Amino acid sequence: MKRGLRFVLGSFVAGFLIVVPIYLAVLLLLKAMKSVVGLVRPIALFIPDAIPGEMLLSLLLVLVICVLIGVAVRTAMGKAVREKLEKALFERIPGYALIRSLTQQIAGSSRERVWQPAFADIEDALVPAFIIEEFDDGRYTVFVPSIPTPFAGAVYILDRNRVHVLDVPFTDALRTISKWGYGSKALVEAMDKTNKAASLTRAAGQS
Repeated sequence: MKRGLRFVLGSFVAGFLIVVPIYLAVLLLLKAMKSVVGLVRPIALFIPDAIPGEMLLSLLLVLVICVLIGVAVRTAMGKAVREKLEKALFERIPGYALIRSLTQQIAGSSRERVWQPAFADIEDALVPAFIIEEFDDGRYTVFVPSIPTPFAGAVYILDRNRVHVLDVPFTDALRTISKWGYGSKALVEAMDKTNKAASLTRAAGQS
């Protein structure tokens, strides 16, 4: 009974975390289209009535604005402005930095170690985990997800020697967790490869 309830609850959380962002994104898109409809209305008059000109032009304008903003923030000045806004405003919102890092990891554009896939040594076993924070003394805050819900689990603070950083894409680790561990073999092979390379580097330095 408890196992079934946990499965239903975990499935609900997993679905909720997928549906809500999509729902909010659609709402924001519709609101943005409604805000710019006045700008495109004069042009839409030249489009046949059979075609929803205002809607299409509003959508196109919003997409163009998003592209232009994306291009702007990739410039040196744009990055500086974005960093100032994040530090002054967005990072004051609880959980913003963590969610930003998560979305960047999913997109494959993050170089940070936040949400970095790893194995954690817990109770004489290797447990799939994600690095959330690194301490100045070398310890890690790791998040150990439950199966098969990757965004619910437990948080541990572990010494560096109990955390094995995996050089694999975030999405690969996420996929393995969502499949009840299927695919862990590739993660273990990645860990062994990293450990072997580190051992060879140490041996070369000592010789």
